[in-house]
Amino acid sequence: MPEALYFTDDEAANRLIADDPFALLVGFALDQQVTVQKAFSGPLELKRRIGTLDASAIAGMDPGELDRAFRERPALHRFPGTMAMRTQELCAAIATDYDGDAARVWNEASDGHDLQQRRLDLPGIGPMKARSLIAILGKRFGIKPPGWEDVAPSHPTLGDVDSVEALLDYQAKKRAHKAAMRAAGATQA
Repeated sequence: MPEALYFTDDEAANRLIADDPFALLVGFALDQQVTVQKAFSGPLELKRRIGTLDASAIAGMDPGELDRAFRERPALHRFPGTMAMRTQELCAAIATDYDGDAARVWNEASDGHDLQQRRLDLPGIGPMKARSLIAILGKRFGIKPPGWEDVAPSHPTLGDVDSVEALLDYQAKKRAHKAAMRAAGATQA
C-alpha cells in the first residue's frame, strides 16, 4: 500500500487519497474539466469544509448544504453545483450498495471484468476513469483479481504516477496525445 498517491501539490491530500478508498473515488468523480491536482485535492478540502468523508453522512446531508460547501471560495470544482450533486449520488451508492465501505468495490470483485463493472456502476465513473482506477489499484496497491490485465489500460495512466515528476511527465504526454488527436481530427474533416 503506498503512503501517498502523487496526484496533487498537497502532501496531506496525496496521503488521504492513498489511505481512504472513498477519498480516491471522490477524486475520480471530480476529475472532469479540471486539473488532476484540483480534482484529487477536492476530497481533503471537502473533508475540511464539512468535517467528514463518510459516505453515509454525506449521502444524508441536505443537498443545499453540500452545494454551499462546494461553492465556498475557492470552489471545489469548476462546476460546483453539478459536482456536489454527483458526489452525493456517489455517496448514496457507496452507502447503499457497499454499506459505506468504498474498498468493498474492489476488494470483493471476483475478477477483472467484475472489477470494471463495479466501477462503471458508480455515479461519476465512466469507462476511461474505471480503467485508470483499475491501473492505480493494480500498479500502486497490488489489487489484481484474475483477469485484471484484460481490463487494465495499456497506455500510460495515473497508475504510472509514483512521484511529482511522474505526474508532470504524465500530464505532458496526455496534452501531447490530445493535441495529436485534435490535429488528426482536423485533417480528416
